[in-house]
Amino acid sequence: MIGTGASAIQIVPRIAPLVARLDLYQRTPPWILPHPDRPITARERRLYARFPWLQRLVRGATYWYYELRVFPFAIDPRLMRPFEREARRFFARQIADPELRRKLTPDYALGCKRILISDDYYPALTRANVRLITDGIREVREHGIVAGDGTEREVDAIIYATGFKANAPLPRGMIAGRGGRDLWDAWREGPEAFLGTAVAGFPNLFLLVGPNTGLAHSSMVFMIEAEIGYVLDALRVLERNGLTYADARPDLQAAHHRGLQRRLRRALATTVSIRNRTTVPSVSVL
Repeated sequence: MIGTGASAIQIVPRIAPLVARLDLYQRTPPWILPHPDRPITARERRLYARFPWLQRLVRGATYWYYELRVFPFAIDPRLMRPFEREARRFFARQIADPELRRKLTPDYALGCKRILISDDYYPALTRANVRLITDGIREVREHGIVAGDGTEREVDAIIYATGFKANAPLPRGMIAGRGGRDLWDAWREGPEAFLGTAVAGFPNLFLLVGPNTGLAHSSMVFMIEAEIGYVLDALRVLERNGLTYADARPDLQAAHHRGLQRRLRRALATTVSIRNRTTVPSVSVL
């Protein structure tokens, strides 16, 4: 297994009991919080059936619990400290071996990379048939992987869980806008969209999960639903007024983008200041 991100923490606990040996190649250890999922009891189901408002109340409380976590991400990273303490306590409870604990300890602030949720990832790494390798990979050969220290380990199969580049541009020639301008050229300096959904100069192009809409604190489904509402509203305006296309205003898109960049720079500056005071060696920002 190459990678220790969101895919790996789901795959590793499932396959670790099924294989003779599992080598896990890690570049950057993730921050992990415990998973809150649990079965809904029969008593709870009866209560929800009898009192539908109670189920709505529980759902609403769950939503706002996660929604309030936006403040550490978008307003002040110092508010992330309670979550980091929770993650450290969770980590200490599940990993006893000092060397394994050292390898799995992040050296960046919680929130700078995607926070992962799992109850069974750390226990899987303590299995006798699982090895965590942090020496990097020099090359892949016909029957094995050569680590950065020169050690070659024989393998039967390789699982790549190495992620993807979320800001990589679409291939040239896929989407053209006004005057035949290619979206690849418009996004040469990075993807940009008004509210992450409409792209200036590209009439009737609407994006779901567009630039700067990815969440780290709550459900992405909610963001998608909000974007769908935006698109449907635009389509209703077109139909009601007999129009054929909608296009984002360049000045509004530019203002929206500048506001995002200001907030990102402010959050980054605060995070770097916090970590410097606590002597953490580096900050990694996606």
